[in-house]
Amino acid sequence: MHVEHLLSEGILGLRLLWGADRLLEREISGVTVTDLEDPARFVRPGEVVLSGLVWWTPEGGEGKAERFVAGLRSADAAVLLAGEETHGAVPDDLIEACVRHGIPLAAVPAHVMFRAVTDTVYFQQWGELSRHHALPENARVRLSRLVAQDVGPDAIIAAAFAHLGRAADAYVLTATGRTVAATEGAPALAAAEAAALLAGGSGTTVSVDAEAACTTYERWQLYLPDPDAAPPRMLHEVAAILGRCQEAQARHRAVAHQSADELGALLARTGTESTALAAALRACGLPPDDGPYRVITAETGALREGLAEGALAEAVAHVAAPGAAAVGRLPDGAAFAVLHGPTADLGEVWHLVAGCEPSIPLHGGTTASPAARPQDLAGALAEARYALTSARRTDPDTSHLTDATALTSLDSLLTGVPADVRTAFSRTVLGPLLDTGNASAAPLLHTLRTFLDCDGSWARTAEALHVHVNTVHYRIQRIEHFTGRDLSRLADRLDLWAALLCRS
Repeated sequence: MHVEHLLSEGILGLRLLWGADRLLEREISGVTVTDLEDPARFVRPGEVVLSGLVWWTPEGGEGKAERFVAGLRSADAAVLLAGEETHGAVPDDLIEACVRHGIPLAAVPAHVMFRAVTDTVYFQQWGELSRHHALPENARVRLSRLVAQDVGPDAIIAAAFAHLGRAADAYVLTATGRTVAATEGAPALAAAEAAALLAGGSGTTVSVDAEAACTTYERWQLYLPDPDAAPPRMLHEVAAILGRCQEAQARHRAVAHQSADELGALLARTGTESTALAAALRACGLPPDDGPYRVITAETGALREGLAEGALAEAVAHVAAPGAAAVGRLPDGAAFAVLHGPTADLGEVWHLVAGCEPSIPLHGGTTASPAARPQDLAGALAEARYALTSARRTDPDTSHLTDATALTSLDSLLTGVPADVRTAFSRTVLGPLLDTGNASAAPLLHTLRTFLDCDGSWARTAEALHVHVNTVHYRIQRIEHFTGRDLSRLADRLDLWAALLCRS
């Protein structure tokens, strides 16, 4: 189906506002419905983009239109269909931006439902491809209608396998083994078991192609334990349909992430008003007045946008009830999640998620105990971020999740202190003992560490250093002179010991 064919469908009443003839001859690959200000991540080459223009406002309209259409251009969209219901007409800003970027633009009358457009495209596509597909015509029509209705994967695979005439166990799984959907009667699979089945290559696995909409951690796989349960060509068709389903879910999730980002910005600030916090929680679908709430933070250290959020969203999906969690990004770039209600342990799940990208360390931090009230969330976030820093410092090249309850020693506690703060503290406390130009500095530093390791015992320190005890006394006096600390006092010993730990 070409753009000009879609525009000529009289029942839709689409009005071309701008489009060069050569652009209208382009073949359509699919349909994406979006009201994100930057739709580029969720649009594929050759797609029709339907937008209700909720993102556009008269204030700053030109800039918003420019960003939106530039995103369509970078994604190589075929045509923009703009709904007139929100603003009464398509704004001139949008028309001008489409002319600049060479994106055909047509208006969708207010009385025309977007579903009518998607149905028209998908029905046409299935008809054109019918000779090359294994699914019966009625099944293809049914599935295309379900895709247009934004149903979930359970409905898709139920309809897809209903025509086989016999029960078939089919699953939609993530790479971490989480079951997204399954046909009726299919035995439940534990996450670790399902992940092992996918990795082991038993049965039949077909990847769901939705790369533009999700990370490796979240990507779906269509899995059948019995390789002979359905024709391979049919499975690829079903996987393609599931790809459209996952992309639609990803668009909804992107909107939810924007609300979560706003919540994260509030929690990262001090002095947030309770009314603003309650509104932000409510926008995320979380109860604004009653806990418990659990906070988790995560980082991947990778430059790929959204990778940490994708990993955390997948981990959270294993342990939280649907709709009981918000996942977003903090102002400093770290991913975070707020979970409401009881949750399972994240330890085993973290390893399953990290295994999807073994070359990328996945670090995480969680609070020691849930926050009972919304006003406790800022403190819980600070605690989880501290645990995240500890995880990253403890195992910089290995995926690691640190619970704040694990910070039970001075050494482990200091791992959560930022590197520049540790360095500054060490230099301030140890002072001249770190002077590499002073020949006596290194022996004094070694003596200090040995003395503290020996719990302040002069004799044991002398024995460990193979020197006379008077030499130890002399060196300790020099250390006290340079640092201004009294090693007979516990507080000063602790300061010096912490400074030494900050260097390791």
